[in-house]
Amino acid sequence: MIQIKDKNGENFEVTNLTLAIKQADYFRNFAHSDKLFEKFDEKRQAYWQDLYEKLIAISDLDVEQTKE
Repeated sequence: MIQIKDKNGENFEVTNLTLAIKQADYFRNFAHSDKLFEKFDEKRQAYWQDLYEKLIAISDLDVEQTKE
């Protein structure tokens, strides 16, 4: 289990890193087709991009530790 702090300062647990990376990757690229949601989508995409980068960094650390 991994503890992560999101962009809003909230802590949450990740129990499946691979699945969490896939989910963050999906949502960081998600956008509504309706332009009325453009501002909302930008905020959500920034949130998921931040989370994605944190998860990838953790994944990279895990790989480096495995190699040692």
